[in-house]
Amino acid sequence: MAAEAGVGRATAARTLGGYGYVSPELRERVLEAAARIGYRANALARSMSTGVTHTIGVIVADIANPFFGGVVRGISDAARPRGVDALVLSTYEKLAEEVAATDVLVDKRVDGMIIASAALDPASAEHILQARSRGIPVILVDRVIPGLHLDAVVIDNRTASRDAVARLIAEGHRRIGFVWGPPVAERPARRRDFVDVGAGNLSTDGDRLQGYLDALDDEGIAFDPELVMVGLKNEDRAEAEVGRMLALADPPTALFCTETDAVTGALRAIRNAGLRVGRDVSLIGFDDSSWAAVMEPPLTMIEQPMLALGARAAEALFELIDGKSDAVRVHTLDTRLIERASVAPPRAAGS
Repeated sequence: MAAEAGVGRATAARTLGGYGYVSPELRERVLEAAARIGYRANALARSMSTGVTHTIGVIVADIANPFFGGVVRGISDAARPRGVDALVLSTYEKLAEEVAATDVLVDKRVDGMIIASAALDPASAEHILQARSRGIPVILVDRVIPGLHLDAVVIDNRTASRDAVARLIAEGHRRIGFVWGPPVAERPARRRDFVDVGAGNLSTDGDRLQGYLDALDDEGIAFDPELVMVGLKNEDRAEAEVGRMLALADPPTALFCTETDAVTGALRAIRNAGLRVGRDVSLIGFDDSSWAAVMEPPLTMIEQPMLALGARAAEALFELIDGKSDAVRVHTLDTRLIERASVAPPRAAGS
């Protein structure tokens, strides 16, 4: 390269590495020579000399989940104008996978990380603290880790859930199932036990359960533990639990589903019971998507600002990387209830 441009190696290195002074004339000669021979800079070598890799790490539960797919797109859209690449890893909500993913990103010398963490407390977030101790800024997205003071970009899950359940109550429903509850084998018998279990789960899950309980309290509706899903959090379990609820002597007339898989599991259970959404059972779900709008009937859903969550997380991370922020901040974005046709007054018995 230096010989092709007729300059010294140091001049070529400064030009291609983007550091130090090079006269405009020599810089133009080096860049023209690089173009002629198809030269591409060695990013690894450059990062070793500058300490900057122009990459960030993104750790999410599952990139195939439409919600996290939207968040990642928002991150990428915000990173691209800065010439920054995002390395994305999925953990499937397994803490061991998250620890391994963090180690990979540390080894890759990323400039910062955005993490939707499965950690439930500071003790299980040691890998995040270790990354920070090595000078890597970290932003949490979608959920916080109670007791750990880190910048985060989230929504107000408790208020969003409270408002959704209040919408069902306003339509006349008093028996409302909560789909996607605590992942415990034995169903707690008391409300207080549900709250305690929820508080030890992911912050999103605990806050959504608390919002459901708030809405019941607002209208003086008694809590029934039989109307809350427990067990593994997947579509099959949601189907089984909703099927169990619908077979109760006093079944729910409405369902509040707090995840995409909870919605699909509930829809299957309703169909299996020979019932219809919006006629026999009302339903509100989390994470609006294009398919929800084309269902029959179209589903009333909570819209999370997926792209905005990702973009704001990236912007907050770049502020940390650039040294423009030193105070811990939690950025809370608004949600929106998209009203469609899956909510109606409860049908009278036998009608």
